[in-house]
Amino acid sequence: MVTEDSAAPPGTQTLARGLAVVRAVADGAADLRALVERTGLGRSTAHRLVQLLVREGYLRSGRDGYVLGPTLIELGFQALHGNPLPVVARPVLEELSEQLQDTVHLAVRDGSSVLYLDKLPGSRGAEMRSRIGHRMPLTRTGVGMALLLDSPQEWEQLYQAEAAVEPDLAPDDDLEAFTARMREYVKSQVAMDVEDNEPGIRCVAAPIRDAAGTLVGAISVSATRPYMPAARMRGLVKVVSRSAQRISAALGHRTL
Repeated sequence: MVTEDSAAPPGTQTLARGLAVVRAVADGAADLRALVERTGLGRSTAHRLVQLLVREGYLRSGRDGYVLGPTLIELGFQALHGNPLPVVARPVLEELSEQLQDTVHLAVRDGSSVLYLDKLPGSRGAEMRSRIGHRMPLTRTGVGMALLLDSPQEWEQLYQAEAAVEPDLAPDDDLEAFTARMREYVKSQVAMDVEDNEPGIRCVAAPIRDAAGTLVGAISVSATRPYMPAARMRGLVKVVSRSAQRISAALGHRTL
């Protein structure tokens, strides 16, 4: 929420308010009343900003209210393809998807969240709630845990922060079990989501590294429980690892 007292560099308050409006629409605010409630802006200020954003193509006003506009689609496409990772990874993801028939994800870390850059839906089982551009917790997803393999100093803090948001999913007394799992994942360089994030959904994930050896992304293979029993998860470890290593190699990473 943006308020009159929100901290913003001098001269940028209008920009901050406009960005808050865009974010609110992205989060589902489809009319002026909802925008005012979400952002804390005055009705006349919100209305003026919406008019400008519609005129510039950042928002669109349709039958169902405000939605994100074509300018954001264009900029998002440029941002996505300005990052070599999705382009390099795509052929490997397609091959993995065709081979396994499961949902395949590509993700990066964005602060304390997982940001999905690509998703190839599986051809069997239930559809998953993940989508391109969607964010999820690092400590509750397979790709998120894979993205944390090089950051043991952050495990406790991130886990406890998530526990504070969703205590039923991440109770504090499970912290020791979580860190023990993470230590095992560091050894294998593969992480597993055993219905940590969505009931009935399991996945196997592996990290992607660049030429400097820096962890820059992760891929995962996900499926519903009937298609992903424990034995199959173990069997996918080498498959997912090899695919992640192929993407890493295309980014210039060389294993010792």
